[in-house]
Amino acid sequence: MKRLGNILFFVAIFLLLFIITVQSQYLDYDIWARLIAGMGVVEGHHVLKADFLSYTPTHVWYDHEYGSGVIFYCFLKYFGKYSLLILQTIILFFTFFFVLKAIEIRGIKRPYNIIFWIISILAISRVITPIRCQLFSFLFFAVFLYILEKAKTGKYKILYLLPLITLLWNNLHGGVVAGLGLTVLYIFGEILNKNKIKHYILAGLSSLAVLIINPWGISYLQFLLSANTMQRTYITEWFGLFSQFQIFNQLPFKVFMLLIVFLEIFVLYKICKQKKAAKENLKFDKTKYLILTVTLILSVCHIKLLPFFVISGGVFCYEDFALLIENKISKLANIFSYTLIWIIIIAGLAVNYPCEIPFGAGYYPHREVEFIKQNKLEGNLLSNFGYGSFIAYKLYPQNKIYMDGRYEEVYNNDLIILLKQFYLIENNWDEILKKYPPDIMILENWYPIYEKINQEKDWIKAYETEMFGVFIKKELKKEKYIQPTEDVRYYKNTLFDTSVKF
Repeated sequence: MKRLGNILFFVAIFLLLFIITVQSQYLDYDIWARLIAGMGVVEGHHVLKADFLSYTPTHVWYDHEYGSGVIFYCFLKYFGKYSLLILQTIILFFTFFFVLKAIEIRGIKRPYNIIFWIISILAISRVITPIRCQLFSFLFFAVFLYILEKAKTGKYKILYLLPLITLLWNNLHGGVVAGLGLTVLYIFGEILNKNKIKHYILAGLSSLAVLIINPWGISYLQFLLSANTMQRTYITEWFGLFSQFQIFNQLPFKVFMLLIVFLEIFVLYKICKQKKAAKENLKFDKTKYLILTVTLILSVCHIKLLPFFVISGGVFCYEDFALLIENKISKLANIFSYTLIWIIIIAGLAVNYPCEIPFGAGYYPHREVEFIKQNKLEGNLLSNFGYGSFIAYKLYPQNKIYMDGRYEEVYNNDLIILLKQFYLIENNWDEILKKYPPDIMILENWYPIYEKINQEKDWIKAYETEMFGVFIKKELKKEKYIQPTEDVRYYKNTLFDTSVKF
């Protein structure tokens, strides 16, 4: 009976993650650059180290996500577009699986309370859009926690898996620094716990050494350092959790965060009270609270990093949840919880049947790109950087882009500043037009620049939809334009069609 219960638990978790994935309204904006990078390796037989998609100045393309791009492209090519949704679900599932295994190492035999895991899954649901390279960092972060917790039981040899995992992680995503940072936290935590640290230090140094094994060699380390310390003032996912634009967002995570914080405050109070009554020295796992504190601070500073706190909270706080809450929940309440969850799962699957790729109606300039393609409007194309890789994926070599979400990987820092000045009509707003003149622009109609350009005599609005306008230079004007179809099925069916070739 227990085995059946375990199977039902894992199936429920997998299906919940799948429902969250398919309910997304759009694919991640950077997926297109990742597919191009993966195509370069698979079809072109080399890692792309120089940009060819942009008309603006670029530096060496330090693609810290090239390995992810290879995996994404191979899944798309060999298993079809729907496999990308399954891939995301599998990565998320194994992330939670290793969290669960780490909990078992800490002494909880069956950490299968479905309520706790639903709260945890919902906590990351608002930052998970299909399909992102950072998913691999979340997975490997959970694997690192599992290995590091296993080593605390005295099985130190398992730590020597960390360099091998680091080698793989480093070539999949630049978030590998999270694994190195986690190892450092364990070293300091175990010093405070007065435990052995020699094996942690050796494994950490070995992991650091393998970072040079990448397509760029040792120069990549300088990029990795700068990329992980640079300010990303204009990137929304790097905003703070309580910043002006996020104060009323990420509510599921904020609920999770408050539950964990109050749970641990209560646990610490209870421990202090018990130790005081017994007249013993206060002893608790310093490593646990060091990691929880650091990941909480990172989550508050940048919403992109909040899954690290969810993973850490799951590993270190489930045991406290079990001791204080789970034992007080009756079997009837558990049966009710599982029944409710399965009703939600069945309803979610029914609502999302048949499953479709979230092609992003209302999020992507599908018709605008089709208009430019059908009318063969060649030249340099300026758009908001979030749409850049999609436009390049669909229109290269007919058009080159100003910039895209590769940001620090490819572009100079001044490009994003010029773009902000332009869109918000700040001082020297037209500097971008003088320094890096475009022939075509796709602009969102809610920005001040939209009406400004509409009034400029050198620009003509050739096409307009509910959200975007296509502006072209006066000399590119045609007497008649081919109008793109409004049939949604066409854009769904051609979503992954590209003119990029190797």
